Formats: sequence, structure tokens, C-alpha cells
Amino acid sequence: MKGIFIIFAALLIVIIPTSYAQEFPEYGVKVETVAENLEVPWAIAFAPDDRVFFTERIGKVRVIQDGVLNPEPALTLDVAGTEGGLLGIALDPNFSENHYVYLYYTYNDFLNTYNKVVRYTESDNTLHDEFVLLDKIPGAPWHDGGRIKFGPDGKLYVTLGDASDYSRSQKMDSLAGKILRINSDGSIPKDNPFEDSLIYSLGHRNPQGLDWDSLGNLVATEHGPSGERGFAHDEVNVIESGKNYGWPEIVGDETDEKFVSPILHTGDETWAPSGAAFYKSDKISEWSEKFFVATLRGVHLRMIDFDLENNAVLSSEALFSGEFGRLRDASVGPDGHLYILTSNRDGRGGPAVNDDRILRIVPLVEKTSLEPVATPKKQMDSGVDPHMIQCNEGLKLIFKANGWVPACVKTSSYQKLIDIGWAADHHPDDHMINMSK
Repeated sequence: MKGIFIIFAALLIVIIPTSYAQEFPEYGVKVETVAENLEVPWAIAFAPDDRVFFTERIGKVRVIQDGVLNPEPALTLDVAGTEGGLLGIALDPNFSENHYVYLYYTYNDFLNTYNKVVRYTESDNTLHDEFVLLDKIPGAPWHDGGRIKFGPDGKLYVTLGDASDYSRSQKMDSLAGKILRINSDGSIPKDNPFEDSLIYSLGHRNPQGLDWDSLGNLVATEHGPSGERGFAHDEVNVIESGKNYGWPEIVGDETDEKFVSPILHTGDETWAPSGAAFYKSDKISEWSEKFFVATLRGVHLRMIDFDLENNAVLSSEALFSGEFGRLRDASVGPDGHLYILTSNRDGRGGPAVNDDRILRIVPLVEKTSLEPVATPKKQMDSGVDPHMIQCNEGLKLIFKANGWVPACVKTSSYQKLIDIGWAADHHPDDHMINMSK
């Protein structure tokens, strides 16, 4: 087809100022520090007005506004310690109108420990007017679950650990060791799988992460045994309404027709998987729709590619092993970037001087807009002869790696595009190298 071909150059995105960025050419990304010197951040949530809310396990809700961490917390709670504390956070799907913020936290009541789910109203970066949705959830120094997220159905999902008593996970009269599905006012949805019950699934040990893919499939992460039934066997489960996931009756490769086995478990390796997110973004095309898991003991970000239609795992890869220490949460922001929270000050990590941190993973080079910088010398019937392209001063000729789309790009971007595999310095069917001057 005839036409004049216009050659375009990729421009770099303007990034909100951060402390620094660390480049990882092997993944084609850089990792920026969004906030640092935090006290064990546990969960993160994004407001439609671009503010970022997150919890610190010691009992504080913090807010990042215009790229700056507010020095004063939005809320400070009296919470229990050890593995419990202020854990999950979620913003109402209608946050722009009602400003509701939901929290999950552990507290002591004389000699007893409980968890509760509460709702606050936000104004001027302050939370007030607590409304209790659910209280007296069995709690303990360990195994408190704590992840809360709104699903695509508008219901609030809550992960609950077995509170160090594994017998509770199989008991329908206990909320411990379950995933709950509740209305935003704390009431029971009429279409829940069990009559007059908040329980959505059971047989869990300590689930700490969950997210939905683009088709609405729910996947959750779960900590495996630490001695009760051997060690390791952390799990990733595809969660279905009313199903029983077997703890403590089965672990790992053990099977029983009464229970659902995990789509993935870690065998003798321990990840201690926590927050997780499907990468429903095109910022890094190779990551699109993959499942990312923050691991604590594993000290890496796990990237998993599923074929959920066939209940299969296509690949599972550890990213950034040992680079940032223990990771507690992973979440995709409204900007399409993946955010991760470190947990190196939780008593089990080796904190760096600026820990703990919130990190943002962005492409090394991000194409956000195009502008013409060069044109061929004449019309061509098909394609463009690279010999006929001449780039302006300060630009270099480069080719899209999978389809030979030529472009003149800034010299500063030239090598990065090649390093990350986005482009090549020669025509795939030619042996010309760096034709530009």
C-alpha cells in the first residue's frame, strides 16, 4: 500500500520525584523508592484522586499525597503485637462519594486476642467515626490472616488465619481459617454459598494475599506449615465459592476428594507468600495478566503465569532475589505500575538504613507519546528501505525487534531500548549495523 511513512521517536515519561531508582536491565525495569523509613508497612490502597493510603503494622494509617508522605498519620490505633497489628486496608469502590476506608486489625481484650474489620470515614487525610463491621474474630500472636479487598462483584473479601489452632479451619462455627465475603455494611450477602454465613471458603491456614484476574477468577496465597505438618508447602489456591481447601487434613501433594488441592505449592521450599496481584496493565507487556506474589522468607517477588482454564501453571519465576529483603505486599496502582512493600523491620529481616520502603516498578524506557522526527526520501510501495532513512542530529536509527518498524530515537534512549529487547540496531533481514550517523 502506497503512502508516506512517518518515523516516530519514543519519549520518556515524566516520573513523580523519588529518592532514587535502581535499574534491572535483565527485567527491563527500574525500581523507584516512593516512601522510606517506614514502620513495617503491611497493605496499600489507591484513591481515585491519586492519593496512596497504606497501613503500618504498629497501628498507623499513612497517606502519600502529590508524591509526598504526610508526616502525620491519618489514624493511630492501639493494636496487638507479634504477627498481628494493623494489617489490611481497602477503599470503598464508591470512595469518591463516601470516603469510606476499611481496616483489619488485631487487638487485645484482657487475656484474649481478637481481630476486627472496621470502617472509617476520611476527610482532610484524617480517619474518623469508626463503624464496626465484624468483631471478635479469633486472633493470636500468629496466623491472623488480614488481607481485605473488594472483589469485582462489589463485595468485601477478608482472609482469616487459623489463629494458631488448626482445628478451627474445618469448623463452620468458627470464622478462623476462612475467606469471608461480606457486604460493605458487614451484613451477609444473600448469594453466599452457606446459608446465613459470611464464609466463602474454608480449610485455610494463614491466607495473606488475594486478587482477581481479568475474567474474575480469584486466586489466594497461603502460608504453609511451620512444624505442625512438617515445613514449607506454601500454597497458591484458585478460590471457588463454598470449597474446602483442606487444612489441616491435606498439605502439598496430598489429595482427598473432599478437598481442593492447590494449583501450586512450594514443596520443601518456604516462600512465606503474602500480598499478591494480577498485573492487569500494559506498562510492561511481558508481565500482562501474570500473578505477582510478595514473599517474606523467600525475599523475592514471585511471577507466576497461569492457564486457569486448564488449572495449570505455565511458569513460576523469582524476581529481585535478595535485592529488597522481605516483601509484604504487591499491588498495581491506577498508574498501571506495580508497587511492593518491604517488611524488613518486622523482627525477622535485616533492615537497610532506609527501610522499610514502598517501591514502584516501572519500565526502563516507557513509550507514552510519539512525535515525527524523520521521513523517508520518497514514497514506497511497501515498507521503508532503511538505507533511505536519515536521522536528525542527536538521534539514532533503531528497529522494532518484532516487525522491523524503524524509528529515530534519542541517543540517550538508544542503548536502553536494545538492552531490554524492545528494539534492534539492525533490520532483522539485513546485516546493517548502526546505519545512522
